[in-house]
Amino acid sequence: MKLYSTNNPESRVSFKEAVFNSMPQDKGLYMPESIPRLSDTFLNNLDGYSLPEIAYHVANNLIGDDIPADDLKAIIYDAINFYAPIVKLEDKVYVLELFHGPSLAFKDFGARFMSRIMSYFLKAGEKQLDVLVATSGDTGGAVALGFLGVPNTRVTILYPKGKVSDIQELQLTTNGQNIRALEIDGTFDDCQALVKQAFTDAELNEKYRLTSANSINIARLIPQTFYYFNAYAQALKQGKSKVVFSVPSGNFGNLGAGLLAWKMGLPVERFIAATNANDTVPQYLKTGVYEPKPSVATLSNAMDVGNPSNWVRIADLFKDDADKLKTLIKGYSYTDEETSTAIQSIYDSYKYVACPHTAIAWRALKDYQQDANNEATGIFLSTAHPCKFPDVYEGEVAAHVEVPEQVKALQSRGKQAVALGKDFEGFKGYLLKNA
Repeated sequence: MKLYSTNNPESRVSFKEAVFNSMPQDKGLYMPESIPRLSDTFLNNLDGYSLPEIAYHVANNLIGDDIPADDLKAIIYDAINFYAPIVKLEDKVYVLELFHGPSLAFKDFGARFMSRIMSYFLKAGEKQLDVLVATSGDTGGAVALGFLGVPNTRVTILYPKGKVSDIQELQLTTNGQNIRALEIDGTFDDCQALVKQAFTDAELNEKYRLTSANSINIARLIPQTFYYFNAYAQALKQGKSKVVFSVPSGNFGNLGAGLLAWKMGLPVERFIAATNANDTVPQYLKTGVYEPKPSVATLSNAMDVGNPSNWVRIADLFKDDADKLKTLIKGYSYTDEETSTAIQSIYDSYKYVACPHTAIAWRALKDYQQDANNEATGIFLSTAHPCKFPDVYEGEVAAHVEVPEQVKALQSRGKQAVALGKDFEGFKGYLLKNA
């Protein structure tokens, strides 16, 4: 597998180099040199395969000879060892539950796969791998659990002070061992900017072997395609061959993965980009003007991104056909009040408790179905377990939020985090002093 930078299409690196370097020095993002289309035989018979079988087939076609088939299969079966069911709420409305992994969020797919890929490539005696990750909520917890105890690796998680839920913060700050947490006095965009600047800082790169666990890393994006194929396989089993996906979107890695799956042949009718008040992409889809702006805090905190990194990948996928992009993707954005109303409506209609991100995806799907009068079945992505957001629920809904045992165990642990400002020199100084 060869990859190029979105800022330099003539460059070429191996999959291993892209995984470890994470972001090119030219500040682009890595993209596959070629995206294989999966065979019609496979696509038409998806309903005959399990999730790990689908994941292996997709990954093997993308990665190719970079990892021998038996090794790749072992990685897949170890990393993707939980399920992701679609649950029927009504005839043409299904929810894809992606929160059944260890950190109770969809990012377990990417973090577990990536940690095992890095561990596979990391040879004995090599320089320690320093993983930097910015999180707006769920990425950090998934990465922490994915890398916890992995030899010769150290993870530094940056999260915005006061802008993640209590449970999310516990998942970031109570691990110890090779995981450390930095509480940044700023927004997620500030955290992300610090990580990106670190990758282009000569002194840090000379001293440390830096990589990222954010969705800027191609090893995070590839496994997120798996659950789109698997969701479609489950829809086929229920006689549904035309589907649209409604994707709660912040940094746009999730939607980027769906579009990568589409490029590989997954027959999706439409993607819906569902955002909160951070509506940079929905506004672009309406006006044709892409204008990043500072992020604002919302109930759906994991989507509080004003300048989504992965949009450059999506733009790159459609660089020769911008009109196709706007035809394939429909954007919707919602306020906190509309999000709260959606949470209540889902519960009233189905007795189903949805996290705020999930509620936004449901609302966008319902609005799209009303606007488009489309015959396709809608699948909206549930990206996190509702127990992570206890403060957003009231009354009967709050009473029906189940708290898994692994969350209860977290509450007895002490927080371990270092407070920093959002200036790069302070962050760099911390890294240099804490080797």
